[in-house]
Amino acid sequence: MLNICNKLKLKFNKTYFIIFVFLLITEALIAIYLKTGFIRHTFGDFLIVILLYCFIKSFLNLKPIIAGISVLIIAFFIEFLQLTNLLKLLNLDGNDLAKLVLGSTFQTSDLIAYSLGIITVLCIEKICNKN
Repeated sequence: MLNICNKLKLKFNKTYFIIFVFLLITEALIAIYLKTGFIRHTFGDFLIVILLYCFIKSFLNLKPIIAGISVLIIAFFIEFLQLTNLLKLLNLDGNDLAKLVLGSTFQTSDLIAYSLGIITVLCIEKICNKN
């Protein structure tokens, strides 16, 4: 465990943080103005894992594959939590913010969107690191 902690190096990355802020604003606009449809339900899930990836890479100097898999595990975990009545158990089923962050219904299409988002960001990383 100590070895893992020694390898995690905090280092602020302005580029990833700017992308994170841009994606956060985009996600907020989607949540506010689009209540249904492909962009809200699928493209938003695609973008959210990229947003989380950029947030992590803003502060931790991790290899892209490690950051990507970590984000994917978190996203899958939250999605599978939706199979339970977690919001009801936490008495948050009436809280719109909790529903937005944790979701309320499990969908396999969300898992696909998360996977495609991480694959996309890893491909972009590979192309950028090649140059």
